[in-house]
Amino acid sequence: MAKAADALKTTVEQFTTAGNQAFKDSVEKSLAALNELNAHSKQNLEAVVASVTAATKGAEALGAQAIAYSKKSVEDHVAAAKSLTSAKSVQEVVELQTAWAKSALEGYLAEVNKASETVAASVKETLTPLNARVTATVEKFQAAR
Repeated sequence: MAKAADALKTTVEQFTTAGNQAFKDSVEKSLAALNELNAHSKQNLEAVVASVTAATKGAEALGAQAIAYSKKSVEDHVAAAKSLTSAKSVQEVVELQTAWAKSALEGYLAEVNKASETVAASVKETLTPLNARVTATVEKFQAAR
């Protein structure tokens, strides 16, 4: 009977040791996964902040361009009005008006092109950090397979 009790005791100790080790390994793996998840989340948050910062800069640049264009446009309108009041004939009024309209349209189209370039650059800068995080996540999932 003593041999059976010793064998049972040894078996229980082995199971207890194995169970404790399995629990310890499981906790360590869980903590490592949690730390990795936290690091990944931090990098994602940093990418979002960088993206929002880039979008804000783009919006500020676009706003500054719009204000500058509006100011120049008002100045050009005032100058055109003054030149129209000093015209000596209807023919001169038509020529001045045509020249001003052509100039205003060319200025407007140039401003639209400039704004389009600013928006495109801003969108590119805004999406770059997010794209990098998506790529990193896809690579992590592919590596885990």
